[in-house]
Amino acid sequence: MIGLIQRVKWAKVEVANQIVGEIEQGLLVLLGVEKEDDEAKADKLLEKVLNYRVFSDEEGKMNLNVQQAGGSLLVVSQFTLAADTNKGLRPSFSKGASPAEAERLYDYFSQQSVQKINTQTGQFAADMQVSLQNDGPVTFWLQV
Repeated sequence: MIGLIQRVKWAKVEVANQIVGEIEQGLLVLLGVEKEDDEAKADKLLEKVLNYRVFSDEEGKMNLNVQQAGGSLLVVSQFTLAADTNKGLRPSFSKGASPAEAERLYDYFSQQSVQKINTQTGQFAADMQVSLQNDGPVTFWLQV
């Protein structure tokens, strides 16, 4: 399971010109689900996302996690993160989970997240427009 996290001042996701998820300060989590992923990996990734220290403390050092910084999560499914780009000029998605399994694990990750922190989500398999103001910029690739 892959989480591309971006520290944001704000982020929102729209579907058909309607905002379906929006946060102020926090983390935009682009979530990719691979074939071998399961609930245990989702739990492990969520704990890493919640505890990853990417927010500045009083001294300007990245010592605070999203909860300590009073932030929120915006979780957006992004199957392209599971792409194999090693060969040729067209990505292969053979490592990605099936759409049904990816949706199930995306929903699971999001539901677990809601229980721990203010969380907004995108809409699985929709044509989404994601807008954000990356703070830093600060972006990390987390994989479990």
